[in-house]
Amino acid sequence: MAPGKTLYIARHAKSSWDFPGWADIDRPLAERGLKNAYEMARRMKERGDKPARIISSPANRALHTAIIYARELKIPLEYLAVNEDLYMAGENTILQVIAMVDDAVDSLMVFGHNPDFTYLANHFVHSQIYNIPTSGIVQLEFDVSSWEDIHRGKLTGHLFDYPKKR
Repeated sequence: MAPGKTLYIARHAKSSWDFPGWADIDRPLAERGLKNAYEMARRMKERGDKPARIISSPANRALHTAIIYARELKIPLEYLAVNEDLYMAGENTILQVIAMVDDAVDSLMVFGHNPDFTYLANHFVHSQIYNIPTSGIVQLEFDVSSWEDIHRGKLTGHLFDYPKKR
């Protein structure tokens, strides 16, 4: 039997609004965002969670958050990919990106944005998640052998963690 698939849906850390002339895609992380990203990555490390691959939105705030996780979890940067389709593209497009991941990869972490990431999480979980806050993570476990087959009926467990939870 296949070991199953683990999907981590991670919203980017808190971004800065200190640069009003900058394009949305270029907004950097705020100081609190940096602190929370490191804290949440450490929590994953404490739980023994380590995704095999990371895919990030190209937005500065999402990619910087993904790099922090990669460093904290000791994931080589060659296992981090940027996918334009994770930037404000919608839940169905994100599902297509996930479905295209090599089935040899058993755990995947995607970094992106709300409201799409909250919609994505609610596509799978049985209890409604009102909002994934910045630096929030939803971990989903599926009893499937292919990323194309992940769906609510194959969900075997989930965890929802965010900075203010502790």
